[in-house]
Amino acid sequence: MHVDRIPNRSSPPAYLLRETYREGQKVKKRTLANISHWPLAKIEALRRVLRGDFSSGEEQLTLLRSLPHGHVAAALGTLRKLKLDRVLSQGGRRPARKVSLSIAMIVARLLDPVSKLATARLLDAETANCSLGAVLGFTAVDEQELYEALDWLIDEQERIENALARRHLQNGTLVLYDVSSTYFEGRTCPLAQFGHDRDGKGKLQIVFGLLCTAEGCPVAVEVFQGNVGDPSTLESQVSKIKGRFALERVVLVGDRGMITEARLNETIKPAGLDWITALRAPAIRGLVEAGAIQLSLFDQCDLAEVTSPDYPDERLVVCRNPLLAEERTRKRQALLDQTEKKLLPIQARVRRAKRPLRGKDKIALAVGAVLNRYKVAKHFDITISDDDFSFTRNIEQINAEAALDGVYVVRTSVNGEALDASSTVKAYKQLSNAERAFRSLKSIDIEVRPIHHRNPDRVRAHVFLCMLAYYVEWHMRQALKPILFDDHDKLSADAARTSVVAKAKRSAAADMKAAAKRTDDGLPVHSFRSLLGHLATITRNIMAMNGQQDATFTLYPQLTPVQARAFQLLGVAVNL
Repeated sequence: MHVDRIPNRSSPPAYLLRETYREGQKVKKRTLANISHWPLAKIEALRRVLRGDFSSGEEQLTLLRSLPHGHVAAALGTLRKLKLDRVLSQGGRRPARKVSLSIAMIVARLLDPVSKLATARLLDAETANCSLGAVLGFTAVDEQELYEALDWLIDEQERIENALARRHLQNGTLVLYDVSSTYFEGRTCPLAQFGHDRDGKGKLQIVFGLLCTAEGCPVAVEVFQGNVGDPSTLESQVSKIKGRFALERVVLVGDRGMITEARLNETIKPAGLDWITALRAPAIRGLVEAGAIQLSLFDQCDLAEVTSPDYPDERLVVCRNPLLAEERTRKRQALLDQTEKKLLPIQARVRRAKRPLRGKDKIALAVGAVLNRYKVAKHFDITISDDDFSFTRNIEQINAEAALDGVYVVRTSVNGEALDASSTVKAYKQLSNAERAFRSLKSIDIEVRPIHHRNPDRVRAHVFLCMLAYYVEWHMRQALKPILFDDHDKLSADAARTSVVAKAKRSAAADMKAAAKRTDDGLPVHSFRSLLGHLATITRNIMAMNGQQDATFTLYPQLTPVQARAFQLLGVAVNL
């Protein structure tokens, strides 16, 4: 390191702390800090220290504080590059302190998802464990301020979502919508109700729906009571798309449990939106029985487009995935075997000579517990009397279901000129991008749960905050794919795919990267979370001459090759 004096024609010269480094055959300079505000005597003292001249015995370079910084620079730099800070502040027209606290909570949720109290301590200068608070200019922060910022954020949700929709959604695009739920701690929040328990915790829960682009970039989120059924959430999303987002022509993609016949007739069709969904198993069976679907079609191909008078003005794309068929057959057989294994002891209890199980109701309770667990009652013929119990497999029923293993039908209102059969199936399969967002939100990275808030608006604000954190993460993942285990060459994978019905495979480049655990240029491959941990080893060091607080500068270490590559891919700088 050295100090450079940069002359200015009509102004005092600038003094810059710099270091020299080599890039290939070229020698370059990197500016570490501007120390022009220092007194000249201290600048000269620093110059002597850097030269190794300690002749006066008084000059000493002191490290005042060092905080993990690289992960902060990556996340906060990406947020600013996306201009999410300008969206939050509406070009500076919103309260600066609340905007800064909201930005801090978004970044903190991505880096270290903890409670609001722990986040306040993370940001406070006295208890900080990373540089986020210092970079944003905070000194003292308490949790009450964060709660007030949450209250402000939920009031701004519609405006922020509208801005994101203008950025990512246009007329004619695909819009993914899916719903999940998460368990809730406590019992006093009106949103927390018992409902369809996806988490298997047996706790109160909330339901939340996520609107995404076709690639899985989140645009809007809405929280519902925990006992609300998935289809009931759809009406508000259609109103949001047509009203707030002012989109007249979009294709709404939802799963078969979401876009039901009732929702199509009462909500989507009256709104004039196109849609893509799938048929349930009973409807598929009906088409087979009516002759609209000939299973012999799949002897030559795995995809065919059919029509049916039961579905006027719609296109039906029938698909059969052999791997899915094999898996469903295996799973059914396992469930049948396990059910029989549990029913046989009950039969033995009924037929034993000593203290047998008696009473039709008692026997039925024991049998019902087994059937409800494995969900294959329809495949058994069961006879229960007061003193006997027998069961056999319904082979005809089993064979009828097995004939449709691996068969699914995608239905859509989009005409064939806009989306052919393969593109329609591909669009429906893009719902996996929304499901990936839920995995990240709920467990992998953002960790929306556990939720301890009691105020309904703060619960909504918490979920919205998590969505904004995932918005930043999604863009970071897209940029960092070459050094993550994610597939960075999906175009090649799609080109090599023989059928859209077949299971998607990774590209050859991604397989090589995963096998070698190295990139093409020899760098170690990371998961997203481990890369953030590696970036966190870049520290933000506050240096001073002789420990004097009025003559400080910030010093960053030299980056490792992986760290340098990460910041290059993100297009942000370490020194925010």
